[in-house]
Amino acid sequence: MSVEILDGSTVRSFVEDEGAFNSSVDGRFAALDADHDGLLTYAEMAGELMSLRMLEKHFGVDEAAVDPNELAGLYRGLFARFDRDGSGKVDRHEFRAEMKEVMLAVANGLGFLPVQMVVEEGSFLKVAVDRELGQLARAA
Repeated sequence: MSVEILDGSTVRSFVEDEGAFNSSVDGRFAALDADHDGLLTYAEMAGELMSLRMLEKHFGVDEAAVDPNELAGLYRGLFARFDRDGSGKVDRHEFRAEMKEVMLAVANGLGFLPVQMVVEEGSFLKVAVDRELGQLARAA
């Protein structure tokens, strides 16, 4: 993990650079595709979805009072967003499309003022920051 400064334009620029964005998304897709069949099942995506820690309250601790069935429903709902054709599996195009929507929502949420935040190594946000820093270094 590292502390980085970014804003919505950092993320938006990354998403709009199709080559860089698709390369990162495809890398994550391949890492999740345990059986290498080019499709992600709920089981293959479950760990990634749960790492989003949708109900996290403080310092890496999830709300303990959440019904496990409710939590499972939440993660199934997230999977359904990725599974756009309802086939029960997510192909690379569905994964790219949903990740693009997610990242643009993050960009919109960040807005135009720079914020300092902790980002995980290898995360899409970290890749976006590193990409922007590389562009600035080349321009200097």
